[in-house]
Amino acid sequence: MEVYQNLGGNSGVYAFLFDDNSITVEFSKGGMYLYNYSQPGSDHVEQMKSLALSGSGLNSYIGRHVRDNYAAKLK
Repeated sequence: MEVYQNLGGNSGVYAFLFDDNSITVEFSKGGMYLYNYSQPGSDHVEQMKSLALSGSGLNSYIGRHVRDNYAAKLK
């Protein structure tokens, strides 16, 4: 996994990993979730990938647009 840059300094995201059709997000307070093209959908996943690479806005995006709409809780 790649450590999230957290440019804003207050993100709940610790790290992420993605492939062609999914992103896995690990949160700093615990929990790791898989989001994919099936759930919550390709538009959300691609936006999350972009935010992950930019190091800003991923936690907020998940909270506003995705919430509990994940494909799997991994831990």
